Parts: sequence; structure tokens; C-alpha cells
Amino acid sequence: MNKYDTVIFDLDGTLLDTLDDLADSVNYALSICGFPCRENAEIRSFVGNGVRRLMELSIPDGLSNPKYEKCLAEFRSHYSVNMQRKTCVYKEITELLEELSKKGCKLAIVSNKFDKAVKGLNKVYFGKYIKVAVGESEDTRRKPAPDTVFKALEELGSTADKAVYVGDSEVDVQTAKNAKIICVGVTWGFRDREVLEQEGADYIIDSPLELLKIINYQE
Repeated sequence: MNKYDTVIFDLDGTLLDTLDDLADSVNYALSICGFPCRENAEIRSFVGNGVRRLMELSIPDGLSNPKYEKCLAEFRSHYSVNMQRKTCVYKEITELLEELSKKGCKLAIVSNKFDKAVKGLNKVYFGKYIKVAVGESEDTRRKPAPDTVFKALEELGSTADKAVYVGDSEVDVQTAKNAKIICVGVTWGFRDREVLEQEGADYIIDSPLELLKIINYQE
């Protein structure tokens, strides 16, 4: 009998490579507001704490800038209609989800992206496999608070002791710890292995299909 029957995934940097679309929308908003654009490498390091934090780090003087709210609104508006232009599924992810689904594994996505975007991207890319997708909203605290994880577990009819959390950043490791579930860090996303090791991920994998061994679906 498998110890784990539930997998909760982060979205950006874990299932989807969203960096180019995020960068395009950040730089569109910065340009509209008269600010200098950012390099993709900078934006890569800013991703993971939700769009408010992303824009706070992207604009000069952050939250104290009087154009912060306008810039954030421009980003949201642009990204809502441009979030699928360059975004792509990471290699082996579809195969992994297929295998997990065949085994009857319960699957969910939790993200610090705004809820509408999370549900929209899930429907387009993973709707065949994943039925529960939870993003940031007014009544749900963003990660590393465990709210999104608890909400996903409730919707799936599962419990923390039966679940593993899969993500690519320090925020994901902290979220798993706060939810008291096993964390599997992935190295193909927006952070390096060293970050995941320092934060104390329970496992670290270099390719998606390695997850099957951790949850005992493969010898």
C-alpha cells in the first residue's frame, strides 16, 4: 500500500515554465509607468511570493513608489490576456501526471499567482489530470502560509499525512513545513539546489519522473 496518495504541486517553476510571459508583463507595466525594464534573470529571482511582491521588487522604491498600484494593475491586466504566449509545460510533467492519474492519485495545484490565473492555466494545461487549483485571494493567505494547501486538501478529501508537496523555491519548502507535510524540491525551476538544501526540503529531485519513486509508485 502506498503511503502517499495525494500530490500538491506549485505551479510556476514546477509544472510550468512561465518566466518569459511573466517577464513580458512585468516589463510592459514598467514601461507604461515610465520605469526601466528588468532582465529575465532579475525577474526569475523575484518570482515566488505572488504578484504584489513581484511588482514591489520590480519597480524603483517598491511599495513606497506612488505608481506602485497603477503598475500592479497594468501587470495584472496585461498578464491576464498574455499568460499563454510563451509559457510551456516542463519536460516529463505530462508523463508524470498521466502516471499519477492512472494510480488514482489525488492531484492539486497551489500557487501565489492570483486565483483567476491559476485556475485558467490549470484548465488549459492540466485540466485532464488536475481538478483542484487554488491561488491567492482575499480570503486565502498566500504561501508560505499553509492556507492554500489546507484548502486543496479539503477539496480533495485528503489529509496532510497522505500528501506530499512539490515545489521549486524556498517559499514552497516553508509552505510544506507550515502545513506539516513532506516537501519535494525540484531543481528545474526558478531556484538552485543549494536554496532547497538550505531550506531543508525532505527530498530534492532533478527530473519529474523521480517523484514516482518517492511516493512508491515505481521501484
